[in-house]
Amino acid sequence: MHLFKSVVSLVAVVAVTACGGVEEQGGLGTQESALVSGTSQGCLFKVSSAERSGPFPPIFDVTVTRYASSTCAWGAGSVLVGTASARQPTVSLAANELGVAVAYTYGKYAGSVSLKHLSPDTLAVVRTEGLGPTSPLGAIGSADLVIESDGTTLTVSGIKNWPILGETGSGNNYVATYPDFFTSTTPPSIVAF
Repeated sequence: MHLFKSVVSLVAVVAVTACGGVEEQGGLGTQESALVSGTSQGCLFKVSSAERSGPFPPIFDVTVTRYASSTCAWGAGSVLVGTASARQPTVSLAANELGVAVAYTYGKYAGSVSLKHLSPDTLAVVRTEGLGPTSPLGAIGSADLVIESDGTTLTVSGIKNWPILGETGSGNNYVATYPDFFTSTTPPSIVAF
């Protein structure tokens, strides 16, 4: 009986992966290391996702919230930055004095990444970028944001199970580097390893 259960489990993992699904083991479905809050111009920002009640497949709203404090000139506020369907998105946020960057996965199998630059004062979207696999069978499982020590370069890193449009190299990990993310529209360099 134990052997039968093991075979059934193995077949299920292979079937989900072959159909473009995302394996939970190995981290494609997790987001433990992603930062979800940051400070810009004295204000604390957090990104979160929440499932809407009712629809099937489920829809998840991705929201960035600015918290009121004695150091924040603009007070509390929030903005819906996007939605994801069928599967809870992974979310990440990085911020500095130049702005707030937020990333989230979306698509039936968390197949793509949306990346946005928000203005700290108005919460308006200043820039929108995206990362996607070269096939609808592909999935990007995470998108962790880091602002590099120069203060202007943003990196997005994570895992994937298919090549990303524009990448060099190969492998299940990627790093997309956006130079001067907050002040330009320079496209990223994407390296897989």
